[in-house]
Amino acid sequence: MNKPTNRTTNRTTNKTTNKTTTKKKQPYTSKLQGVSALLGEGATPSDTPNKNDAPSSSIAISAIKLPESQPRRYFDPNKLEKLSYSIKELGILEPLLVRPLPKNNYELVAGERRFKAAQMAGLTEVPVIVREMNDAITHKVRLVENLQREDLNPLEETEGILELLAMQLDTSLDVVISYLTKMRNVCDRYKDEENEVRHNVMSQTETKVIEELFASLGKMGWDSFVKNRLPLLKLPQDVINALREGKIEYTKARAIAKVKDEKKRQDLIEVAIAEKLSLTQINERVKAANQVAAPVHPLKERYKIALPRLQKSKVWDNPKKQKALEKLLTQIEALVDE
Repeated sequence: MNKPTNRTTNRTTNKTTNKTTTKKKQPYTSKLQGVSALLGEGATPSDTPNKNDAPSSSIAISAIKLPESQPRRYFDPNKLEKLSYSIKELGILEPLLVRPLPKNNYELVAGERRFKAAQMAGLTEVPVIVREMNDAITHKVRLVENLQREDLNPLEETEGILELLAMQLDTSLDVVISYLTKMRNVCDRYKDEENEVRHNVMSQTETKVIEELFASLGKMGWDSFVKNRLPLLKLPQDVINALREGKIEYTKARAIAKVKDEKKRQDLIEVAIAEKLSLTQINERVKAANQVAAPVHPLKERYKIALPRLQKSKVWDNPKKQKALEKLLTQIEALVDE
C-alpha cells in the first residue's frame, strides 16, 4: 500500500535537522512566487496546505507518476547531479505537490526537479502534500512553478508565459501572440498620448489580464517580452534545439539564426558550443558566413558585358592592339562559321 504516512517532513527526510544549514546549502527548496496571486490563494501550495490538503506526509517514490505532458522539457544534468548530492546529505525539506490517482498512486504537480534528483539520490520515500485539483488548476500550477526556476531557459520561459496567458484569457496561443503584437503596435503609435487614449484602442479586459500576469511573475514587462522573447519562436529548429537544451544563451541563438545557409548554421552552432564563443566572435562568424561570393557569369553574359566596354575602349587608337584585336576577331568569325 502506498498511502501517505502522517509523519513530519523533517523527521522522515532530513537527516541533519539538528544542524544549522546555510542558504547556500539549501538548493532543494523553492518558493513559487506568483502562484498565490494567480490562483487566488493566500499561500503557495508547498508552503501552507489549504483546507483540501492532506497533511504533509511521506509516500513511496514509486507511487508518484509524471503526467504525460510537463511544461518543463530540459534539466541541466550537472545542476541536477549537484541537487542530488544535496538531497543525499540533507534530504528534501520542502514537500512535493501531488494529487491523488486511483490505486493509491499520485500524480506529480510541482517539484519535478526535486523528484528527479531524489530518484538519482536513491530515495525510496519523499515528502508530499496531497491536494485535490482539477486539470485546469493542476496545469496552471505546473506552469507557474516552472516559470519560477532560475535555470529555465528563455525559450521554455517564453512558451510557458504564452501558455499561461492563453489559459488566463481562455483563447489560443496564436490569438495571444497576435494580441501582444497589437498592444506593442498601439503603444508605439500612441506613445505620446495619455494611457486612456491607448486603452480606448485596445480591449481593457485583455490588457488588464496581461499586465497583471506579467506584474505577478515579476520577470519582465509585457512590452519587453514582445520585443525580446516573441522573436525566439521564429528561430530555425536547429537553433531552437540548442537553446532548449541550454547549450547556448538566447542572445547568441538569435545571432546564429541570422545565418541563412543551414549547413553553415549547424557548423556554427557546434563551434559556438565547443569553443564557448563570445557574442562578438559569433557575430563576426555570422557576417563571414553570410558574405555572398562574386557571381561567376556564363560565357555569353561575359560577352554581353565585354562588348560595350570594347566599343568605348582606347584599343582603337593603338595600332598594336588593333592588330591583336583583328587576329582575335578572325578566330571568332572562324568559330561562328564552323
